Amino acid sequence: MYEVSFMKKKLLALFLTSSVLLSLVGCASSSGSANNSGSGAASASSTASADAGQTGESNSTPASTTEPLVLTYAEVNPEDTIVGQVAADFKTKVEELSGGSIIIDVQYSGVLGSEADVLDGMLANSGAADISRISAFSLNSYGSEKSVLLSLPYTFESRDHFWNFAMSDLADEFLDEPYEKGIGVKGLFYGEEGFRHFFTRTPVNSISDFAGMKIRVSTDPVMTGLVEGLGAYSTVVAFGELYSALQSGLVDGAEQPIANYKSNSFPEVANNLILDGHTLGAIEIVVASNVWDSLTEEQQNILLEAGRYAQEKNRENSQAKEDEVLAQLKEEGCNVVEVTDLEPWKEAVTDIVAQNIVGQEDLYDQILAMK
Repeated sequence: MYEVSFMKKKLLALFLTSSVLLSLVGCASSSGSANNSGSGAASASSTASADAGQTGESNSTPASTTEPLVLTYAEVNPEDTIVGQVAADFKTKVEELSGGSIIIDVQYSGVLGSEADVLDGMLANSGAADISRISAFSLNSYGSEKSVLLSLPYTFESRDHFWNFAMSDLADEFLDEPYEKGIGVKGLFYGEEGFRHFFTRTPVNSISDFAGMKIRVSTDPVMTGLVEGLGAYSTVVAFGELYSALQSGLVDGAEQPIANYKSNSFPEVANNLILDGHTLGAIEIVVASNVWDSLTEEQQNILLEAGRYAQEKNRENSQAKEDEVLAQLKEEGCNVVEVTDLEPWKEAVTDIVAQNIVGQEDLYDQILAMK
């Protein structure tokens, strides 16, 4: 009996010892597995960090952060004008050719300021506007000599005469001049907004009726000379203030292409339009030099190709748009005066032409010969 009891105790002790040992082995195994798992993750993390440090790259792939290049285009006139359409056509073609990687943000109706203010800002690298539509004579007072020839009275006899020039190699020389001289802009292309005509608060039937009138001009000395050659007084008024200046009598008249005359509501305050066609409204689309220099060659070529497209569209549409607007003006009761004999007008401005071609006579003759 005693032996049986003793044997039972020994078996029980052995069982308990085995249980304890198994328990300890299980804990050790579990702990080892946990430690190995943690060590592996840390090792992978360390390896990834080391690899990233060596390659300068992260494990994760970031989302593309490429943003389109946005170029701001300033236009002082509304979108429904001839020049407004030039801006729209240029925008459409640039965005098409670039696949949307270049966006042209057109600011119409003088939102960014007057033409002169915008140009001053571009020359000063203000960044407010990258591209602007200007009158071809706007660069005259900044040292651009060739462009003076485009604003001289009665230089272009017809639209075809102008386009023969605008599509020529000679035009490229004119466009490049301000960039080459370091003025601060580069010309992209030329266009036109129709012949420019005088309009007045009171009727004008001949040159003699201009005597003593105050005619609004920009800061262009050629236009000042033209007005004074006709016997009137030149008065500088910002374009954005012209309507109120005519309404108040501060000035008696001004001059603009027909489409601009109507779209800016000038017939409301000066309902007499004299079709003298003293100059063709040559326009130039310019880009700030610092912006141009920052573009890739591909981007530059896109702007130039889009310019050629907008130029062609302008040539196709300008005459038709002008004819349409003139018909509307007559229907609305505007007093439209046809000038049948331009010789007295040409004689009145002979001196101003002679003064402004000095040193560039041959160049001027080349333009005249393109008619």
